[in-house]
Amino acid sequence: MATNAFFSSSFIVLALLMVVVACCFKGAEAARAFFVFGDSLVDNGNNNYLATTARADSPPYGIDYPTRRPTGRFSNGYNIPDFISQALGAEPTLPYLSPELNGERLLVGANFASAGIGILNDTGIQFINIIRISRQLEYFQEYQQRVSAIIGEEQAQSLVNDALVLITLGGNDFVNNYYLVPFSARSRQFALPDYVKYLISEYKKILRHLYDLGARRVLVTGTGPLGCVPAELAQRSRNGECSAELQRAASLFNPQLNQIIQQLNTEVGSNVFNGANTQEMHNDFINNPQAFGFITAKVACCGQGPYNGLGLCTTASNLCPNRDQYAFWDPFHPSERANNLITQQILSGTTKYMYPMNLSTILALDSKN
Repeated sequence: MATNAFFSSSFIVLALLMVVVACCFKGAEAARAFFVFGDSLVDNGNNNYLATTARADSPPYGIDYPTRRPTGRFSNGYNIPDFISQALGAEPTLPYLSPELNGERLLVGANFASAGIGILNDTGIQFINIIRISRQLEYFQEYQQRVSAIIGEEQAQSLVNDALVLITLGGNDFVNNYYLVPFSARSRQFALPDYVKYLISEYKKILRHLYDLGARRVLVTGTGPLGCVPAELAQRSRNGECSAELQRAASLFNPQLNQIIQQLNTEVGSNVFNGANTQEMHNDFINNPQAFGFITAKVACCGQGPYNGLGLCTTASNLCPNRDQYAFWDPFHPSERANNLITQQILSGTTKYMYPMNLSTILALDSKN
């Protein structure tokens, strides 16, 4: 009798658990899972859990985040993945290394990004312990196994296939590799055009691997205007002009990235990959900051030295009183408001900014399927 009661109560508990999981999965599916790969532009805090100098877990980072505390985002508040999550009607993705990412929270997706990384494994070696892109993709496989244990393999595969993916790579391969020091190893190995071709060929392999792991809707961002960030102005500019050499790197990289996106879509027979021309998005407010409500697109809000472009953003740094008036938060990263403007172009931008489709079109098409 006791045995029957035990099995009966166990069955009820199991049935209730299945109802809860099914309910949560349905909710997550409605909001759509979201996965993020890349560098500090999209890192939500993975590096907080690593022994590395590439971290944003100290004030004044996060000064405008709802908690008013640093989160590991390289921003005064929200970053681009946060704004995309809002557009999806979902809560922000948690860093994959966060101990809070378990159970039903896994169904929302995950952020695998890690500040300092690039397309190449030797990019960002000075940061030592960061999650290189190959490792991020391994974690994505591990994630799928964890979700399969919760909702079953078939539903886990559907969750991944139906998800939105954002990947942001490339900038560090220039500023934290090729141009990191004079006569760097990569600059001795490659002339710039050849280096860009090499980067693009490696990036294509990464994107194809993402597809092979189940990604079917991927937003791929190019590099921003590398020579115009406050860090480069501080080191390379005499009169506030952008660094011609770094701008040349971006102008070589972004069109070739667009080409491999077209090639991959042809190869897989579908518009899986969609390019975001973040160079053009940045250029809009760099060329005419006042039109977007900024007082400057040259000086960082937080930093020191010329253009507040030297060193790290710390409590000892200069700090602007109104972050919304600055296009750049720190020497390398956009402010929360700039991130929001970039996301608006990702959502609804013309083919000048998004190719072949913007995110709103993608969401509208997928809602009909």
